[in-house]
Amino acid sequence: MKKAEKDKGPSVRVLRVGEQVRHLLSEILARGDVHDDLLATHPVSITEVRMSPDLRHATVFVKPLLGKDEEAVLKALRTNTAWLQKSVAEKMSMKYAAKLKFLSDESFDEASHIDKLLRDPKVARDLTSGEGENDT
Repeated sequence: MKKAEKDKGPSVRVLRVGEQVRHLLSEILARGDVHDDLLATHPVSITEVRMSPDLRHATVFVKPLLGKDEEAVLKALRTNTAWLQKSVAEKMSMKYAAKLKFLSDESFDEASHIDKLLRDPKVARDLTSGEGENDT
């Protein structure tokens, strides 16, 4: 394999399997199949699933809706990881069942922080004063 091909990022298959795992986990959690009181009362959004190139590991990024009790929800998901892995494996026809690792999705927090910075009057002033300048 050429080096240029290696640096392209995840393959189409890896992306497709990750999206399939995301849909299955979302469906399982939305139906309330997990027998956990905390997960039953806190809706969870699966924002992204990143698969390893060999499809044996999946990093699952989650965000509780309304952002409440994030640590407790993560703990509940981690407690039920084995059952969730089994449920996903039963619905996918793959050689190996992916090991799931649940992490908090910080992208929403980062986006709101950047938005807050851009709305700051000092930054807005700098942005408007820099529009007339020419970068040559």
